[in-house]
Order: sequence, then C-alpha cells, then structure tokens
Amino acid sequence: MERELTMEFARVTEAAALASARWVGRGDKEAADDAAVEAMRSVFDTIHMDGTVVIGEGEMDEAPMLYIGERLGTGEAPELDVAVDPLEGTNIVAKGLSGAIAVMAIAEKGGLLHAPDMYMDKIAVGPAAKGKINIDAPVIENLTNVAKALGKNINDLAVVIMDRPRHQKLIKEVREAGARIRLITDGDVSPAVACGIEDSGVDMMIGVGGAPEGVLAAAALRCLGGEMQGRLWPENDDDIERAKKLGIDDVNKLLTLDDLVKSDDVFFAATGITEGPLLRGVNFTAQGASTHTVVMRGKTGTVRFIEAQHRFDKKPKYAMKGVLIKDTEA
Repeated sequence: MERELTMEFARVTEAAALASARWVGRGDKEAADDAAVEAMRSVFDTIHMDGTVVIGEGEMDEAPMLYIGERLGTGEAPELDVAVDPLEGTNIVAKGLSGAIAVMAIAEKGGLLHAPDMYMDKIAVGPAAKGKINIDAPVIENLTNVAKALGKNINDLAVVIMDRPRHQKLIKEVREAGARIRLITDGDVSPAVACGIEDSGVDMMIGVGGAPEGVLAAAALRCLGGEMQGRLWPENDDDIERAKKLGIDDVNKLLTLDDLVKSDDVFFAATGITEGPLLRGVNFTAQGASTHTVVMRGKTGTVRFIEAQHRFDKKPKYAMKGVLIKDTEA
C-alpha cells in the first residue's frame, strides 16, 4: 500500500466523526451511528482502491452499507481488507460521555482476521511490555511482569477494564494486586490503542469485549510495536457456528497479534468524537469544527496526530438523518 493513502484514510474517519458528533448527548445512538456510517461510506467512494469489508456493520441483510463483503473504493488496485467501526461507542455518544471514536484499519488482502460478531477475551500492552503478557496467566503475574517492564510499581499501573458484571472477579483481583483501574462504560478500542502511546496514561487493557473491535485495536498495536492476545468468548452454539463459517474451527485457540493482523502492511486511523485517553473530541466553532486524528502505518511505524480545522462555509451542505451537516470531503 502506498503511503499517500494515509491522508485519504484520515478523511474517512474525520467524516464519520463530524457527522456523529452532531448527536452527542442527544440520547439517540441509532441516529448517531447511521450518520457516521453514511458519512464514512461516502468518502470511501472517492478513494483509489479495491477494498472489501471484512469487519463492518454486520452481514448484508443486517446493514444497508459497510456490510461484510461490500466493495469499497473506485475498484482500482490495490486489493485491500477493510475493517471499520464508524462509531465505536454508540452509547457514549448518546449519553455525551468520553471515549467515542470513528475508527478503521486497512491491510493487504488476507491481512486481517475475519473476526465473527461475538465476544473476545483480550489483553493489550504497549511496546515496552511486549512479550511480558500471557492471557492464560494469573492477573497478578501479568501485572507484576508489566510493571517490571515499565519500570513502575504495580500500584502505579493504570489498567482499563470495561464495567460489566462479567468482570467482577477480574476487577477484584486487579484491586487486590494494588493496581489502579479505569472503568469504562463502552468502547475498548481507544484504551487498547492508548496502551501503545507513551504518556497516554493507560498501561494495560484487559477483559472481554467485541471480537471485531479486537482486530481494529490489534492493527494499531501492530503499527505501534505493542502486543495483544485474545481468545474468542462464545456465549452459545450460534457463536461457535458463526466462527466456523468464517474459517475459525478452534474457538479456544489463543490468538496472537500475528493471528489478528498477519502483516506489517497495515494502516490504522481514528478520529475522536468525544474526549478520550487517545484523542480529543470534535469541537464545533463559528466557522465549522476541529478534529483530532491519529493515523499509523505498520510498515514504517510512523504515527501521525493530525489536527484539522474544517470550514463549513467552503463546503456544500447536505442533510443526514434530519440533521443539517456539511460535506466533510477535503
């Protein structure tokens, strides 16, 4: 993939973030998600690539666009796998909370795990703690090893865990070990990626979240030199069957970073919608809005943070789900 695609992918997530940010705190997560999907899809149409959605909004009969198997781009080479979450944190946006992002990952064809829409147990750390985690090890062992790798005391570690009943035992064990916990309501891609960003304030992310989101986070950590391990967490026979249809015969297999993202030829992009540990949220101004985006390239390890000012008076208006917004194409 050419490095020139970096800015194209930034435009994709910026568009989704600008559209969904209009719905922050308005209590309508479906409208926020629809706005993000529609905006993201419209920008993909302008990119010179032959992309196929491998992680998206669902199967063809479940989603009108950005569905699994949908072709994106102008149809020109290169052939690419596309993983998207136009709005990671629908409840976050609906309630006006922190940590919502628009996110995507792109890899060469066959480079991304086709993760089924089910849960995955995950553990993620940054480059300094690479090789020091084991998803099957006791929590205290992982915390001890990560703290040592980072040159910290366990008491100084910041561990992100999703606030769910299924994590009660995990939360108890982390607290007993002495580490600090940041509980989140939704959206574990952003904190997982933040593990790989120095001075983000996040040292580790652990717990059960979405499997598709695990692949998105893994793409970023591959670019950053961090590490993630995962294992599918099926709730019923339907989940197991769903995994098998995507070529995953052993749902209990330990999934390493190389399983989740098979190549360094990968890009990752995310734009903040609301304030979070990784990115600032969209800020509307008298002239338009400002966005904060991170784009990464695995082949070179380059990480760029992009601050953009969007002038709505310079761009044509268009309506989306009853909300007047502006064309976000740069």
